Amino acid sequence: MDLGLKGKVAVVAASTKGLGKAVAASLAAEGAGVVVNGRHKQNLHDAVDEIRKKTGQTAFAVQGDITQSDDIDRLFDDVIKRFGTVHILVPNAGGPPAGGFFDFSDEQWQKAVELNLMSTVRLIRKAIPTMQKQKWGRIVNLTSLTVKQPSDNLLLSNAVRAAIIGLAKTISRDVARDNVLINNIAPYYVSTKRVDYLMEETAAKKGISKEAALQGIVKEIPMGRLGTPEEFGDFVAFLCSERNSYVTGATIQFDGGAYRGML
Repeated sequence: MDLGLKGKVAVVAASTKGLGKAVAASLAAEGAGVVVNGRHKQNLHDAVDEIRKKTGQTAFAVQGDITQSDDIDRLFDDVIKRFGTVHILVPNAGGPPAGGFFDFSDEQWQKAVELNLMSTVRLIRKAIPTMQKQKWGRIVNLTSLTVKQPSDNLLLSNAVRAAIIGLAKTISRDVARDNVLINNIAPYYVSTKRVDYLMEETAAKKGISKEAALQGIVKEIPMGRLGTPEEFGDFVAFLCSERNSYVTGATIQFDGGAYRGML
């Protein structure tokens, strides 16, 4: 299936590693020009080099911290200067620290809001006017299954990421007639360094090994394994494509069947 992504320009936030990099690689493999974003110069260089070698497509690095509004402004200035437009936006950020209600100060709550919610607000704010003008745009927010099924010891993620769903649902109705589609992906555990960190946290809290903590998660997944970054990237690429022409305002889990809810 041709996803119709050749010639499209995609901005993928926090895409030097993990799920962000997987999405950038899948979009590039389908022919999109991809803008890779991250805070660390060496990680940016490595990610762009890897994507170019793997896909043979254009990958362009813009260094910046998406919790800083000035860096987001510069990111889009660079994209417009180089490509003249943006068709696809994938807001993404690392997850906040693990912990329970009494583990976090007001400052830590605010940092989580800036990291996950406000970065998404600012990124979308910069992208939508161009998308509306050209009557084509796709925005896919990378969230977490915690927005549908809260996870123990991940209070900040449970609370702050849920706000992104309300944001996206509301905006999606406002821009749908302009052929700008906004959706959310809610992954469960995918094989990334973030999952390694969470397994270490769980193991320490329960007094078990990291391997035992991981097996406890796998038992909850009907498919009997974690998802792979490549599977995740390809799924997001579809939602960002011409082939998705009618789904908007949705929050779709990527979980191997782990989610127990009906909706």
